[in-house]
Amino acid sequence: MGKQKQAPSADGRKIIAKNRRARHDYFIEETYEAGVSLLGSEVKSCRDGKVSLADAYATVDGGELWLVNAHITEYAFANQFNHDPRRRRKLLMHHREILRLGVKLNERGFTLAVLSLYFLRGKVKAELGLARGKRAHDKRETIRAKDERREAEQLRKG
Repeated sequence: MGKQKQAPSADGRKIIAKNRRARHDYFIEETYEAGVSLLGSEVKSCRDGKVSLADAYATVDGGELWLVNAHITEYAFANQFNHDPRRRRKLLMHHREILRLGVKLNERGFTLAVLSLYFLRGKVKAELGLARGKRAHDKRETIRAKDERREAEQLRKG
């Protein structure tokens, strides 16, 4: 039996990978969508779901937006035309949006976290979040609130 295909969601997105730690480690202020410039072997690996966003982030460098530390596993059948799994990949957004993001990233405490990678109408897109880091007590408070919501839901059902 092969790996089951994930059906596209109602908005046409087919999730490739999610960065679940990003919402745990950061307060997400705003979200953005950007196209990702990939090589053919990288797209094939994305279709197989061989992507990790564990340490991934985006940065503005020289007026361009770059995806850094995203791991896309080498495609097994690409032989000599394969790619470097951790190479920097260009993200595609309007120039004005990139400049606006660059200004916000220069403010103290902001970073651009990669929240997810997905297919939208055959193109690979990245969901980016303008994020401010959480401290330890903020993380504990988030976990406590989530537990309280879960208990209230169980009481309501049961």
